[in-house]
Amino acid sequence: MCNRKSWKEFRESGMLWFANMILHVFGWAIVCNVDEKGNVLEAYPARVKFRGFDEKNNTEGYIKVSQFMKENADDLLDESQK
Repeated sequence: MCNRKSWKEFRESGMLWFANMILHVFGWAIVCNVDEKGNVLEAYPARVKFRGFDEKNNTEGYIKVSQFMKENADDLLDESQK
């Protein structure tokens, strides 16, 4: 199964933040350049010097990922059992 999603949905779900939290451990990040409406114009991997995010962004990220898990828990469980 492969269901293509938009960068916008990936960002709004908190998955970009979550992926970057892991990538930051290794000095990497997925960078998205966006326009004034929030549309992703390009995305690319980059080596970065910073590690982690500030408290505000972490709080927002945890909320978004938690909301995603709440809304998709049944589907995630069903998919994992197939």
